[in-house]
Amino acid sequence: MSGIPLGVLDLVPVASGSTAAEALTHSIDLARRTEEFGYARYWFAEHHLNPGVAGTSPAVVLALTASATSTIRLGSGAVQLGHRTALSTVEEFGLIDALHPGRLDLGLGRSAGPPPPRRPVEGAGAGEPVPLTPVVGGRTPNGLRIPDRFSFAHLLGHPRVALQQKLLSLPGAQPQDYSEQVDDVLALLRGAYRTPEGVEAHAVPGEGADVQVWILGSSGGVSAEAAGRNGLRFAANYHVSPATVLEATEGYRSAFKPSAELDRPYVTVSADVVVAEDDETALELATGYAPWVRSIRTAEGAIPYPTPAEARALPWSEEDGKLVADRVETRFVGSARTVADHLERLQEATRADELLITTITHRHADRVRSYRLLAEEWRRRR
Repeated sequence: MSGIPLGVLDLVPVASGSTAAEALTHSIDLARRTEEFGYARYWFAEHHLNPGVAGTSPAVVLALTASATSTIRLGSGAVQLGHRTALSTVEEFGLIDALHPGRLDLGLGRSAGPPPPRRPVEGAGAGEPVPLTPVVGGRTPNGLRIPDRFSFAHLLGHPRVALQQKLLSLPGAQPQDYSEQVDDVLALLRGAYRTPEGVEAHAVPGEGADVQVWILGSSGGVSAEAAGRNGLRFAANYHVSPATVLEATEGYRSAFKPSAELDRPYVTVSADVVVAEDDETALELATGYAPWVRSIRTAEGAIPYPTPAEARALPWSEEDGKLVADRVETRFVGSARTVADHLERLQEATRADELLITTITHRHADRVRSYRLLAEEWRRRR
């Protein structure tokens, strides 16, 4: 896998029996350690009203982490634009870039909620859509698992989902069209923002910031189209929506137009990973994953990540298993060799330029060891 960098996606998980402060301390330590291990990027996700996740503000955590590291790129995976303005986003990242220039990745995402209607995506050249990688029996030709599409319909109108949307929005505020908001972010960064009447706006700090802009997406719809149309880098979420990862990457490539930033499409793909000295130990460390995903998909909010013993003691039904099956089946869990084999299949099937690794275990030491073992194996394969 020569030349395929690995990055880190961190949710700042709170383990059972610990606190948000401990989770933040562990994440900053993990950033230091993965910098030593040779990882290329360290991204923080944004989640709200989740007792088991402390990453509520990527910009704040990035600022803290930038002071504790020196070379690894730091970014958001992603800032959720549905409850922010383009100006506030550019100014926040401009502040960090002013003190840590040239290290930031501004990853932009849509906030949770029902997706907008799909639009056909065509290429910039001949206008022909990129053909999807064939999938037979739930697997690509190289064996990558592609599960059935998961439906979030059961969460539409859920009281907790509605509460989150209410608390994250000003009363009466209407979210801006996502593609327009991305355009505004880019214009503010470039110092090219103008109203239709010709009034200029200049974000200071922010304008001219040396940041890489990424778009994160789980399908081939609005996010993939916005990334491609603007010639931006794109991050596809195999770890969130494994059923649509091929649609997302190929939709982006179909829409791609060269820009001053990129002359060809550039993709990273995320994966849930747990690595240990052997497959059996890794499976034990990953025991808490299924009930943790269940808590998210029932709108309970991510629970503090349980120990294996706590996870086995939780009630579990056949319906629970179905609810999380796509995520559990597409984790990469095992020895470094086992997991690296899976990651090679993911990279081959998606043609990713980079891979983004997210690992959650109850003990911080196990999470650090997982990233270390994977980095060592990955270097051996170069």
